Amino acid sequence: MFEYLEKRKVWLVYVPLIVYWLILFIATTLPAERLPSVGFSDKINHFIAYFVLAVLVNLTLIYQRKSRFLFEKAQITTAVICLFYGALDELHQLLVPGRSAETWDWVADALGAFTGVLIVYFLISRLRYSLEFD
Repeated sequence: MFEYLEKRKVWLVYVPLIVYWLILFIATTLPAERLPSVGFSDKINHFIAYFVLAVLVNLTLIYQRKSRFLFEKAQITTAVICLFYGALDELHQLLVPGRSAETWDWVADALGAFTGVLIVYFLISRLRYSLEFD
């Protein structure tokens, strides 16, 4: 599975990360009354959004071959990126009509990000995927 992704990383990891992050940013920029209801708790939405973001960021850092540091510290770097972006996003929402910044939203973001990192780590370990910096 990971070999397949690595061979097609541009179209299956990099492009989806860019598109997803743009969609995430646009969704958090919409005023509250223009948001579609998806039927889940707000905290579940945050968890899922940052879970997906963390998986894509983590895979991007694992598959990139420009920085050894980012490759070797992919999990912690992913967590830091997602936590930082989640905090910025919550602050950004203070400027959006009908939206607010909530600590519990950021906690849900963090839990989703940590879970995404752990799932990728678990799958790599479980499937015995060999990670080497070229």
